[in-house]
Amino acid sequence: MFDVGASELLLIVIVAIVVIGPKDLPRALRMAGQWIAKIRRVSGHFRSGIETMIREAELADMEQKWREQNEAIMKAHPTASDGDVPAASAEAGLPPPAETPPVQNQKSETVEPQLPLSSS
Repeated sequence: MFDVGASELLLIVIVAIVVIGPKDLPRALRMAGQWIAKIRRVSGHFRSGIETMIREAELADMEQKWREQNEAIMKAHPTASDGDVPAASAEAGLPPPAETPPVQNQKSETVEPQLPLSSS
C-alpha cells in the first residue's frame, strides 16, 4: 500500500521522538495501532457488504436471463397434451409409439431359492 523505504522510516521515527517525546512514544504507537486496526475492520466490513450487494445483483441478473431463456425454450418446444404425439418424437420425425397388446395367460414358474445345506 505505502512504499516506505528504510531512510524514510528512520526520518519518521526521529521526528516522532522529537515531537512526541520518548516517554509518550509507546502510548502514541499503541493508540495509532488501535486506530489502524479499527480502520481495517471498518473497511473490511464495508468491502464485504459491497461484495455481497454485487453478488446479489449478479445473481438477480442471472436468474432473469435464465427465466427469459426458459420462456423462449418453452415457447419453441411446447409440451404435448395427453392424446397427442410427444413433442420430442414429433420433432425428430419419429413415428408415434406403438401400443403393445396386453399379455394374457402366460404361465410363470416361480422358483424358490435353495439354501446350501450345512453338514454338522
